Amino acid sequence: MKHLKLISLGLVSIVLAACSSAPAPAPANLADRKINVTTTTGMVADVVKNVGGDRVQVTGLMGPGVDPHLYKPSTGDVQKLDQADIVFYAGLDLEGRMEELFEKMEASGKPTFAVASEIDPAKLLKSVEYEGKFDPHIWFDVTLWQEATKKVAKELANLDPNSKALYDQNRDNYLKQLDELHAYVKDQIMTIPQESRVLITAHDAFGYFGQQYGVEVRGLQGTSTATEASAKAVQDLSQLIADRKIKAIFVESSVPPATIEAVQKAVQARGWDVQIGGELFSDAMGNDGTPEGTYIGMVRHNVDTIVGALK
Repeated sequence: MKHLKLISLGLVSIVLAACSSAPAPAPANLADRKINVTTTTGMVADVVKNVGGDRVQVTGLMGPGVDPHLYKPSTGDVQKLDQADIVFYAGLDLEGRMEELFEKMEASGKPTFAVASEIDPAKLLKSVEYEGKFDPHIWFDVTLWQEATKKVAKELANLDPNSKALYDQNRDNYLKQLDELHAYVKDQIMTIPQESRVLITAHDAFGYFGQQYGVEVRGLQGTSTATEASAKAVQDLSQLIADRKIKAIFVESSVPPATIEAVQKAVQARGWDVQIGGELFSDAMGNDGTPEGTYIGMVRHNVDTIVGALK
C-alpha cells in the first residue's frame, strides 16, 4: 500500500509540475479536426458526446465499475489529459484525489471545467460527512443533469465558436430527451406504494434521486466510499430493515457487494428475509454498447430495477 501511494503521489506531482509551467497554448486548427475531449466518469463522457456530436472525440478515464471517489490517475491518464483540447469532470469533490490536479490544469490555461460548477448551491445537498461540502451525485436528479448539459454546451461553444449553432441544437435535443426521462422516472416511482418507497444501497449516492422523486434513501456508507462502513452501521441499518419489513436492498456496480450482503445476513438473523433487489449503477455506467452504457439507459435501468423490487 505504501508503494502504491508513493506511485500515485509521484504521478500527480509530475502532472502538477507540468501544469504549473508555461500557460497552455490555445488549441490549433480546431476547424480542421475533431476536438479532443478528456472526461472522468462515464456520465460526463456521455453528456459531452450528446452535446458535441461529430465535432468531438471523447476519451473517458473511468470505465464501468470504477469508483471515482477512490480513483488514482495512471501515467496513461496523464497523457490523455495533457493531449486534450478541453477537459470535463464532475466536480463537487466526486473525483476527490484529482481535484487539485484539475485546479492546477485550469490555472495553467488548459480549458478544464466541472460540469456541476454553475448549479445554484441552493439546489445542492450538503454533505453529512464533510463540512462545507456538497453531495456530488447530481446526475440522479435529471433536472440537475440538465444544468450540467448546459454547462458543457457553453464551454464547447466558447472553445469552438464556429460550431456554436451545432452545440446549441444538440443541447436542446438532448434536453428534450432528459425531459422525457424525468417524466418517466416520476411516473414509475409513483407505481410503488408510498410505504415501500425506501431505497437502501451500499453508499449514499441517491440523495438527489430521493429528494426529487419522493423516495426515502438510506446508504450503508456515506456519500463517499473513502470511509468504510462500521459494524454498528451494519447493525443499525439491518434493524431498520427488519422493523419496517423492507422488501429489497440493492448492490452497486462500482462498490463491492460484500457490505450489502453483510446487511442482508444481519437482517435475516433478525427474522426478516430481505432480498437483494438487483444491481444499480451509481458512480459508473454500464458497458459501452449496452443501454446502461448511456446516461439515459442507466437511469432507466436503475428505475426499472428499483420499481421491480419494491413495487
